[in-house]
Amino acid sequence: MPVYQRDRFLDTVAKKLGRERRTTGVARPRWDYGPQYEVFKGYTSDELVEVLIKQCDVIHTRVEQVQSAKLADALMDILDSYHAKRVIVGDDERFKRYGLNDLFDAQRNFGVEVRVWDVSDREKDVDFAKKADVGITFSEITLAESGTVVLFSEGGIGRSVSLLPRSYVSIIPKSTIVPRLTQGVDRIHERVEQGERIPRCINFISGPSNSADIEMNLVVGVHGPIQTAYIVVEDL
Repeated sequence: MPVYQRDRFLDTVAKKLGRERRTTGVARPRWDYGPQYEVFKGYTSDELVEVLIKQCDVIHTRVEQVQSAKLADALMDILDSYHAKRVIVGDDERFKRYGLNDLFDAQRNFGVEVRVWDVSDREKDVDFAKKADVGITFSEITLAESGTVVLFSEGGIGRSVSLLPRSYVSIIPKSTIVPRLTQGVDRIHERVEQGERIPRCINFISGPSNSADIEMNLVVGVHGPIQTAYIVVEDL
């Protein structure tokens, strides 16, 4: 998707700084001291999973850990516990790769409406998401420290899938788990540097929506999903 007026905007910023705009020879600064990298430094993948699971208890999020062969069963249990009758999912090839399309077809045979996000019919998608019991996506990057899933929302993976339904389920491939935001942002930078196009909408979701008033009385489910579940699965 084109970025309009970018050059004009950057030229204006450079002018305000009293210099010409530089387009070559620009390097990100490297600092000698980086305490942000010391948190969970050296943790194995399994240890990061344990950190994530512990944090999920803090953010009121159900979490399951399964092998890929058991992913459909785990998702089915969650959908049953949420009494899901209307489900919306992203148009993501990973659903097929992990064998979940068969589960969705079986659900349809039992009268459950399962809608796949259709970029050509966005208005109907959004309307369905508003009334859906569950939205399901895959996590692109997962932050163990805060229990946060990072979603690249664009095209067939509309942000409404995770933000509008009553409940939200994130499927977390184990390889996506990193210690914290520091490493998560690094992964995004690495993709950019490798020439990968990153969506302009990146959502960071840490459990169900919640808010606290000035007296710190926590209310869960204020402006989005009232309950969330994560399924950590071994990569295929």
